[in-house]
Amino acid sequence: MSALPLAPASGATPIERELLRIVIVGHVDHGKSTLVGRLLHETGSLPDGKLEMLKAVAARRGMPFEWSFLLDALQTERDQGITVDTSQIRFATKARDYVLIDAPGHVEFLRNMVTGAAQADAAVLLVDAGEGVREQTRRHAFLLHLLGLRQVAVVVNKMDRVGFDRAVFAAIESDVKTYLGSFGLMPSAVIPVSARDGDFIAERTARLPWYDGPTVIEALDAFTAPPTLSALPLRFPVQAVYKFDERRIIAGRIESGRLAAGDELVFEPSGASARIRSIEAWPGPAPRTAEAGQSVGITLDKEIFVTRGDVAAHGDQRPRAAKSLQARVFWLDQTELKPGDPVVVRLATAAAPGVVSAVASAVDPANLTTESQATLGRNHVGEVEIRLRRPLPVDPYHFNPLTGRIVVERDRRICGGGIVLHSAREASITEEKRGPVVAVDSAVTLAERVARHRHRGAVLWLTGLPGAGKSTLARALERRVFDFGGAPVFLDGDTLRTGLNSDLGFTADERSENIRRVANVAAFLAQNGHVAIVALVSPTRADRARAREVGGTLFHEVFVRASLEVCEGRDPKGHYARARRGEIANFTGISAPYEEPVEPEVVVDTTGDLTASIAALEVYLREAGILFPLEVDSPI
Repeated sequence: MSALPLAPASGATPIERELLRIVIVGHVDHGKSTLVGRLLHETGSLPDGKLEMLKAVAARRGMPFEWSFLLDALQTERDQGITVDTSQIRFATKARDYVLIDAPGHVEFLRNMVTGAAQADAAVLLVDAGEGVREQTRRHAFLLHLLGLRQVAVVVNKMDRVGFDRAVFAAIESDVKTYLGSFGLMPSAVIPVSARDGDFIAERTARLPWYDGPTVIEALDAFTAPPTLSALPLRFPVQAVYKFDERRIIAGRIESGRLAAGDELVFEPSGASARIRSIEAWPGPAPRTAEAGQSVGITLDKEIFVTRGDVAAHGDQRPRAAKSLQARVFWLDQTELKPGDPVVVRLATAAAPGVVSAVASAVDPANLTTESQATLGRNHVGEVEIRLRRPLPVDPYHFNPLTGRIVVERDRRICGGGIVLHSAREASITEEKRGPVVAVDSAVTLAERVARHRHRGAVLWLTGLPGAGKSTLARALERRVFDFGGAPVFLDGDTLRTGLNSDLGFTADERSENIRRVANVAAFLAQNGHVAIVALVSPTRADRARAREVGGTLFHEVFVRASLEVCEGRDPKGHYARARRGEIANFTGISAPYEEPVEPEVVVDTTGDLTASIAALEVYLREAGILFPLEVDSPI
């Protein structure tokens, strides 16, 4: 059903009023649509003649008028007597404006209910006085909890059918408070009403003399409204970059906050910054300011690289460029979601490929049972950890719902959606404690390096058995990136042991120290815009995990795979020749078993053509946003 707009009085100047989104949920046939119809009538929000028209339609059909007719607009809904879709309706009280979301109660339409509740700031949970708290009531209440809604009022409807019995109401009130309290929800009010007759919807009536709490309207007005979008920190996702006469215009929609000419912006995930030279808008003169909801273009005072998916913010309140997410996901696909599944996470105009690293707290909303297996089935809700292949500018949902809500794709289909609970950058050496040491910034900014070399900084950590072809592949990739116009640096493990790590042997501790030093050198180069290509056996997963911690979001693990026989035949450094034949399966040349990567960003099989291996790496570097396509105009 379309929203019913509120028209200002003739000649009046529209005034921006506080807006609250409320979802109404509850067991089917407990009277949600009737309650909504009454709310529209009691607040004077119905268009002129609407009520009379529906009463006339009911009379022609020979049936009594029901308030639910205002919402159940589809013929199929009238025939079946149930609400099958989510309706959004505007109404207003003296205190504020509301968008009211009427969600379906049938278990078959649970997906629509979740979709509606995910958009709400507060909720009304409806209970039939004659039936009490039912299974669907508990299910919907639990889903409100999963979706993070903390403001809930409970309406006990159809009190007229139980003779307005105070004891019946008290029992339901106790039951619902106990259940909601079991997962930390405390209703702001529990209100007895007769939605059909209008008791305690907007006015107190004599039929409930023992109740001294708020009416439904008063309970709604007591909810706390979220800050306006303009009051939130600036989030300006880049939609596109256009070259227009002598200007390069960054276009997008301001999702939250405000911006003004002269503001300094930081673009995540690159961290590049510049000031707004001008705000462009069409048609009309260029404005000096813009705010949430406006689609604008801006020009900057210096050349930095900006691309679709970047998010502009003010420097002290920027989103986190996250490499991993913990999200509460509602899964819609027939095939379950499980650890190891490749996915694409979309947020605003950005998209990042990733892999599911864990599924926890999977719940079947149909029966509120927690699944024992670490998978997420269709229509299940669970907390999912996703490791991204490139950083995504993101906020926790509670901080900014517009940049805290994600869509999850698999096999190029939308299969789920959710809210971001936590995000992590993955620690880097720039975030470690340095004691009294004070770092000195380079005279050349990272943005300047990116603009010149046409790539972002990265650590490509090539790991694999001796003889697998790591150094050969690294050198070829170094040449390819250099010919592209980039700034690659090849770091070979044996070469570094002739200088930087010449004091280290091959004990477990010395191996770890060797990897720590190499990781720090590579991270430093990457943080200054270079592509550091490391060729190092690094046999243990633990040591490689520590290297990843040092490199943070810049780290990309490449598993160079080849068979033992191929590795032994290639072995130019003599590692296998020095091993006893019976130790070959576990021997790496440094007296330790080799542990293959579990979830590397790239796997390259070097038993094939070297050119194909280089091409596969180049494709990954472009998809990960490290190398920029040759056909793209010069960075801005």
